[in-house]
Amino acid sequence: MFALVEAAGWPIWFLIIASVIAVGLIVERLLYLRASRVAPPALLNEVVKELKQRGVSEGMLIRLTDSAPLGTIFAAGLKNAKSTPEVMKESIEEAGRKVAHDLSRFLTTLGTIASISPLLGLFGTVVGMIEIFGSQAPTGNSPTMLAHGISVALYNTAFGLIVAIPSMIAYRQFRAQVDSLTIEMEQQAIKLVEIVHGQRKD
Repeated sequence: MFALVEAAGWPIWFLIIASVIAVGLIVERLLYLRASRVAPPALLNEVVKELKQRGVSEGMLIRLTDSAPLGTIFAAGLKNAKSTPEVMKESIEEAGRKVAHDLSRFLTTLGTIASISPLLGLFGTVVGMIEIFGSQAPTGNSPTMLAHGISVALYNTAFGLIVAIPSMIAYRQFRAQVDSLTIEMEQQAIKLVEIVHGQRKD
């Protein structure tokens, strides 16, 4: 591994740092964006059941807020359960915007890494080409300098693509996942509003 880094030259360190950050973000988002964690399927039924048995309580709102992002949205709506459906929906929308922002956290950074990694690879390529031309001398070419310049150019180009491709795939996948989860939570929240105000049977 060290031999590979040595052959790629100092520009490779920018890509190594970018790859470490990308892997960390991908793992973190994989754990955070699980559907069972963000929008538990049984949460709506549990909330409706507790509403019928005990009504809205402070303890219930705290538990919901701490349970899942969908629970945070439910809690925001239930705080205004005695208000009109429009007021309840507005409070849910406000909480939903914050939850959607949290779901999208770090995705901009991941997308940026996917975009700049090929450019960092290109930067390494340019450095390698400079070294190749720098190895030209009136007395002849230096094979060692020439080989090192070629290594820097090719390794950085390849590693830039290796970092960029998985990062872009993960970014696109997470964006689609966030959109899907947002729609799911919105539908669940609308059901809760309709059930609370007697416009829908659970």
